[in-house]
Amino acid sequence: MATNLALDNNLLNLALQVGGFKTKKDTVNAALTEFIERHKQLEIVELFGQLPCDSDYDYKKGRK
Repeated sequence: MATNLALDNNLLNLALQVGGFKTKKDTVNAALTEFIERHKQLEIVELFGQLPCDSDYDYKKGRK
């Protein structure tokens, strides 16, 4: 899908350099993927402490 965007050239060039990407398209796609993954991780972190624990689970047994 072709899309016209007004991007900050300094940011885009820096992202190209830091990420080692060959094209602007690869850079933007990687940035969008990372953005989505990060926000999904934050949603998971919010669940910590809210799920019931299994009182029968032996966490020490799994270390052997």
